Amino acid sequence: MPDATVNTQSMGVASSSHAQPLERYDTSLLGSERLSFQLPAVDASVGEARRRVRAQLTEWRSPVELTDNAQLVVSELVTNALRHTGSRSVGCEVRILGSLLRIAVSSAGAGPAGMPTAATMEDEGGRGLLLVCTLAEVWGVRPRDAGSGHVVWADLAIGPAAR
Repeated sequence: MPDATVNTQSMGVASSSHAQPLERYDTSLLGSERLSFQLPAVDASVGEARRRVRAQLTEWRSPVELTDNAQLVVSELVTNALRHTGSRSVGCEVRILGSLLRIAVSSAGAGPAGMPTAATMEDEGGRGLLLVCTLAEVWGVRPRDAGSGHVVWADLAIGPAAR
């Protein structure tokens, strides 16, 4: 498995050294807008994560395009955490960081952190992280602060109409 901390410029993947945990950011960069929740490692959690993100971004009066993109990104990140890590639950956090919307999904499992793969036309999967690469300004993987596992995060541009 390739080292998940390698910077893959051509795919928009940031190395984990660029992925400070949210609690380590200068508080002047953090907005008060934050959604955080845990979900069990079951298939229905993907839809629940999408619903919660849509509801929160609607409450924050986010642009429709940002809301749609955020739902797609959280869906892909939660799906990967469920399929590849063996974790019993996943944590999700959505937070505004200046002009970016950070979506972070954490898992305690020991599976692969995730790197984009080349899917063939016949493959049912393998395109999720490529979608994340396309939609995010930057994304990456970092170790979880507590125990084993990792956090996969993506930053989406909010745009001038948000907030």
